[in-house]
Amino acid sequence: MQKVLVTGANGFIGKHALPLLLDKGFEVHAVSSNPIQPDSNNCFWHQANLLNLNQTKDLLAQVSPTHLLHFAWYTEPKQYWTSHSNLQWLQSSLSLLEAFEYNGGKRAVFAGTCAEYEWKFSKYIENKTPLNPATLYGICKHSLQTILDAYSRETQLSSAWGRIFFLFGPEEHPDRLVSSVISSLLKGDTAPCSKGNQLRDFLYVEDVASAFVSILESDVEGPINIGSGKAVTVKDLVRKISKKLKKCDLISFGDLPTSPDDPKKLVADITKLTKVVGWTQKYDLDAGIQKTITWWEKQIPNNPSARLINNNSTEY
Repeated sequence: MQKVLVTGANGFIGKHALPLLLDKGFEVHAVSSNPIQPDSNNCFWHQANLLNLNQTKDLLAQVSPTHLLHFAWYTEPKQYWTSHSNLQWLQSSLSLLEAFEYNGGKRAVFAGTCAEYEWKFSKYIENKTPLNPATLYGICKHSLQTILDAYSRETQLSSAWGRIFFLFGPEEHPDRLVSSVISSLLKGDTAPCSKGNQLRDFLYVEDVASAFVSILESDVEGPINIGSGKAVTVKDLVRKISKKLKKCDLISFGDLPTSPDDPKKLVADITKLTKVVGWTQKYDLDAGIQKTITWWEKQIPNNPSARLINNNSTEY
């Protein structure tokens, strides 16, 4: 049986990948730094701090996975762009990679980001669009991808790198765009936004997870964009949310400034993902928004004092 180790397994994407991997017949080993483990759901849970080299080595020796799906990273909104934690996660990811290969690993898929690209083009294509990250986060991710590629060639390890564009869905951090707008409107609060003319590529989190599982199952190597391949303005996205909740009057466009460094358009070319990997999107934007709203509707009544911050960030 193929055995997969999933890092960041209790995170935003990881938790959606677990049931998909089980459905595909993998023996799933999930890693969490939290001593209180989630329900197993037929997964084998392991507690480990991946920033600790000895714990990483012990974990990989114990599990000896054939496959690795690496999501774990520092992702605190606004802070992760410049945080020195990016350096720690770069180092720990290299240790994880080496331990995986040393213990007989065959196929590794790591999570990357569209922030690796130089943000001044209308469409972003793997191995064609220049890579020139402008943040420490993007630089560390790109450095890891470069080393993963070189190390794989030297060791004959099969590997791929999923470059995520903009995702959203249930259980996303409340400071992110979609979550903050939905939660504000459900509470009857005004949701301040920028003018919202930026074009972005949004994909529902379950589709992001399924894309990674499809890549893991395939033998496709190298960088692969993960997105919808479709452009939508931030303004139109916010309007879709407000119309579904019938609270258009609570949206205040132009209240927040737009950064002069904010690119006008960030949209993925997903030809490699759809044509070569063979992945198919399940949820369109409307369906993803509705599922996210439904989840938040269950949270707000039970958490009336939750600290929810409005912003118009579309960071990943």
